[in-house]
Amino acid sequence: MTLYLIGIGLSTEKDITVKGLEIIKKCDKVYLENYTSLLQCSISDLEKFYGKKVILADRTTAEQKDEEIVKEAKNKEIAFLIIGDPFSATTHIELFKLAKEKKVPVQIIHNASVLTAVGITGLQLYKFGRVTSIPFLEDHPNLETPYHVLKENQQQGLHTLFLLDLKPDQQKFMTVNQALEILEKIESKKKEKIIGKDTFVIGCARLGSDTVMIKAGPLEKIKKQQFGKAPHCLIIPGKMHFTEEELLKFYAADR
Repeated sequence: MTLYLIGIGLSTEKDITVKGLEIIKKCDKVYLENYTSLLQCSISDLEKFYGKKVILADRTTAEQKDEEIVKEAKNKEIAFLIIGDPFSATTHIELFKLAKEKKVPVQIIHNASVLTAVGITGLQLYKFGRVTSIPFLEDHPNLETPYHVLKENQQQGLHTLFLLDLKPDQQKFMTVNQALEILEKIESKKKEKIIGKDTFVIGCARLGSDTVMIKAGPLEKIKKQQFGKAPHCLIIPGKMHFTEEELLKFYAADR
């Protein structure tokens, strides 16, 4: 018996790979994590396409009941579905590690993730530095990590990708606008200023979907844009090659 960690892509039920779909159809139980990102389809859409009942696994289920999931995989075929790629969120590495420790066979089925989908902006993937997330301030009132990551990346001329917080159980999803405001609030407490109203930023929404939206321009202008449905992410580029700058013109906020 086996635990399958299956990436299901970024958008709809049809983003699953053929290999992933074939495995799901033979599994005894199918879990879906619903706390690292947001699909552009419903659970019923997945169930209809997969031909299987899908059990939602929130953060508590995945992180506190991971031993139960691994134990089930000793005697059954268990699929754990992950939005994007199985390893695009570090939390799922723990499930993989636990299965290895318990000597339960585990198989990984990869898929697209936000870490590669950002390439649509024209920015070269190998020029991205450390990726960081921006959580809601009410949960982290003394938040500083995004600021420090941005500073380190900028010192090396690297692009910075910010993944924005979301709480699906509360229907609460951080927007590009909110993320920029949080960065400004963090920086207001610092003596050194690394961003300002003219800082060039890129706001993205629903990467990997047919309704993807990308807007690039000065921070003050992007902060006023409406990006629509989640998930959103934010990029602050480092030193850009002229080919990167040329493609980004197609996403100018004033186009």
